[in-house]
Amino acid sequence: MRFKNLDLNLLAALDTLIRIRNVSRAAEEMFITQSAMSNALGRLRDYFDDPLLIQVGRSMELSPLAASLEQPVRDIIVRIEAAVVSTPSFSPEESNRSFSFIVSDYTVLTIMPAFLQRLEKLAPAIQIQFKPQQNYPHLLLERGEADLLIAPTVFCSTNHPMETLLEDRLCCVVDADGPFSSGVMSQADFLSAGHVVMQPPNGGESFAQRAFDRVGIKLRIEVTTYFFSSLPLLVRGSRRVGLVQRSLAQVLVKLGGVKIVEPPFPLPALQQSLQWHSYRTRDPALSWIREQIHETVRAIAESGEVEGIDLAT
Repeated sequence: MRFKNLDLNLLAALDTLIRIRNVSRAAEEMFITQSAMSNALGRLRDYFDDPLLIQVGRSMELSPLAASLEQPVRDIIVRIEAAVVSTPSFSPEESNRSFSFIVSDYTVLTIMPAFLQRLEKLAPAIQIQFKPQQNYPHLLLERGEADLLIAPTVFCSTNHPMETLLEDRLCCVVDADGPFSSGVMSQADFLSAGHVVMQPPNGGESFAQRAFDRVGIKLRIEVTTYFFSSLPLLVRGSRRVGLVQRSLAQVLVKLGGVKIVEPPFPLPALQQSLQWHSYRTRDPALSWIREQIHETVRAIAESGEVEGIDLAT
């Protein structure tokens, strides 16, 4: 495929150079030599009559033209990749495709063990890669760097399709030998305690504060963390109260040193959604993967094996 001497290989090189802004690392990502990538950059500069990458100190910066090309070029690459990866039919028992999920450790610890067990039986050669929820995780979908995002619905993008996956409820995790070890916590106790919450990847308001906003309560947040699984260590030996989904709390309690206490306020359910790039909607393999995740959640909810997870209403 050529656009007036701009072939697809050069377009892929341009996309990689714009994203990485380093010739040697871009070459490594494309599995070509540094000299080959330098040659590609030279051809691109000739084609666009623009430097594209400009040396500023020890780093490379995008020229105004390169910056303007970043999103359109990425969009073309994502469209092509989606078309190439998608096949008219999909046989899970024979497929060896790899799928990447953007997830928090909440999802990894509560849903993914059962999902992977299911996958091992139905599609033993399929590979799964979990990626952390970085700042604005939906952008990884935009750039085609992940297949699925599982996140609170409020943090999903409005630009791509999504399905509500499950509902969970907040509960309190406290020191097992602390002042709330009896399992009783008054509203005054809760309001006077310091709170430990998960910080969203985008640095905005925590999902816990969002839930309490709906009942008009302002948390006294003393500690924020990027890992749900760190909560037991952060409340142990203190009066602090960790706020976490009930299903995950069941897992964390098994680590020892903490116990679950119900919040002294009625709180709305928290929704988790499953999202994918709109270009991948007709990919039968990804549709099958999404179906298996839903079936996994349905089985968990119906069995009651993991307390807290319910089907979305």
